[in-house]
Amino acid sequence: MTEQTAPTTAAGEPATARGEQTRQLILDTAMRLFRERGYARTTMRAIAQEAGVAVGNAYYYFGSKDHLIQEFYARAQVEHRAAARPVLDRESDFAARLAGVLHAGVDVLTPSHDFAASFFKTAAEPTSPLSPFSEESSAPRRAAVDLFAEVLDGSTARVDAELRPHLPELLWLAYMGVVLYWVHDRSPGQAKTRKLIDGAVPLIDRLVGLSRLRVLRPVTRQVLDLIRTLRH
Repeated sequence: MTEQTAPTTAAGEPATARGEQTRQLILDTAMRLFRERGYARTTMRAIAQEAGVAVGNAYYYFGSKDHLIQEFYARAQVEHRAAARPVLDRESDFAARLAGVLHAGVDVLTPSHDFAASFFKTAAEPTSPLSPFSEESSAPRRAAVDLFAEVLDGSTARVDAELRPHLPELLWLAYMGVVLYWVHDRSPGQAKTRKLIDGAVPLIDRLVGLSRLRVLRPVTRQVLDLIRTLRH
């Protein structure tokens, strides 16, 4: 029988925890440099040098700076779900669950506020793979929509049956609006963003509740028709 050898990465490292540590080191270094220098001024060579790895090694784990940002999106989403877990386990009221998840998202993003302001110029480009609406960002986007589905599914909210399957995506879009405001928020500790969340959630809660009223169903249908049109 032929002896099996341990798999290795393209850089020659064992595909074990050591490889994951190298990957994490490169990502952490990139995030630090993005915050210090800005996204546009940070190169893969600089990231590799600061991390103490070969440039080829950095490119093995992350094919470009875009891949680093996609990893940042993915890990931020994992952290967001973890930060939201206590309120989701504790609350059944829709407004309380939504407010908790929105605040948790800001909590997770706060250490990256300065970086986000400089990075937004790139992510805001409609054709950029770093846009939260791009195909490249589809996995973290689906994870985020799933989190808002959990907000709804675990609540006692009574929602129009036709609106319900689309509501998680609409809540995610509202969250994107909060994030956009947060990027530009220069108030101490982004306090205005917190006020935006606390002011918007009761309005959203009321609109969701009103969606079941017969008189408002034509409006709900118009909103859904618009969503379907924009998807195509």
